[in-house]
Amino acid sequence: MPVIDDPAPLSTHGPARVVAMCNQKGGVGKTTTTINLGAALAEYGRKVLLVDFDPQGSLSVGLGLNPHEMDLTIYNLLMERDVSLAEAVVASGIDNVDLLPANIDLSAAEVQLVHEVAREQTLQRVLAPAVADYDVILIDCQPSLGLLTVNALTAANGVIIPLECEYFALRGVALLKTTIDKVTERLNPNLTVDGVLGTMYDGRTLHSREVMERLVQAWGDTVFHTVIRRTVKFSDSTVAGEPITSYAGTSAGAEAYRQLAREVIARWRRDG
Repeated sequence: MPVIDDPAPLSTHGPARVVAMCNQKGGVGKTTTTINLGAALAEYGRKVLLVDFDPQGSLSVGLGLNPHEMDLTIYNLLMERDVSLAEAVVASGIDNVDLLPANIDLSAAEVQLVHEVAREQTLQRVLAPAVADYDVILIDCQPSLGLLTVNALTAANGVIIPLECEYFALRGVALLKTTIDKVTERLNPNLTVDGVLGTMYDGRTLHSREVMERLVQAWGDTVFHTVIRRTVKFSDSTVAGEPITSYAGTSAGAEAYRQLAREVIARWRRDG
């Protein structure tokens, strides 16, 4: 693992890099990565907006919110012209991190957007005002390749693919790659894959190690050097409604996400 120095602090904020956290398989660590990478980037002085784009509202719940008690969510922002981004964004409880929450209402948006003009660009349109104010916008996608995920990919500059170190997880990535290629070809020619992240890694098992090897064979340098290992601390921090970087700041899991943040920033800087 190459040593990456801490990134230099920023003197100004924006324009934001918009990143979709994407995998159509559930339970691979998308929400965990969105929260903890966001918190780690904020520790390095980046101003971050987390976008909950899953009707299950896992990102909102993971930050201690009750999705059923929210007056305004991303659904209102998408479907109601008179709702502004500033009205829908809430404090996350983490310094330098804001949240655009979601709840089950968002599932209706997928159906309603079908009849809209430029339906794939709706999220891009509503997030546009945030680009100047933040350094990073992380979109936590739902586990499907439907219209909401296509919206996220159309709005994004880059994609991070969290992938459980498990054989069946490998099989689904080809389908995701096809979707990303189609979006790049038809809707968003500037979309790039920022990286593939191995999650739930258990170095004691041959299986985990073999999956990582196959991942590197298939994706090469796109695979992050950082690997997120299995630990109960992630579940505990979710229950506590805060990122692992504050819940268990000195744990291996917290350090792994700080390392990922350094690696991500270095890649963005390298790729301009």
